[in-house]
Amino acid sequence: METITPTTRILYTARTHTTGGREHGMARSSDGHLDIRLSSPGTDGIGTNPEQLFAAGWSACFEGAMGTAARRRRITLPEDTAIDAEVDLCLEGRELFLQARLNITIPGMDREMAQQLVDEARGICPYSKAIKGNVNADYKLM
Repeated sequence: METITPTTRILYTARTHTTGGREHGMARSSDGHLDIRLSSPGTDGIGTNPEQLFAAGWSACFEGAMGTAARRRRITLPEDTAIDAEVDLCLEGRELFLQARLNITIPGMDREMAQQLVDEARGICPYSKAIKGNVNADYKLM
């Protein structure tokens, strides 16, 4: 297990308390901004599920990473930049795993430049770095 080194600068720590898991759970952040019910995907439960939360977090983080890549090039992402994230919960044999896709739209930007921003963002986004080699992920510029 790796530990945080004294030279690591922590920018933010998210703290949540979850009970009940994905079946009929609840999750609340320490600051109260997140207070949600959880339910299993594909059921009639009234809550969200971990896959939806991951899709929302990853896509938001990735768009931020594209913005960072754009600023480094002294350009601006169009305001109507959008990402449609898809996260699949899969079963193979008895093993569960995730696979995911980001469908990225950058209207009005030269396709070559847009692709360069997407490629660069993959190395900036903490979510993309965390899943690299662990989750099959596709990044598609629409």
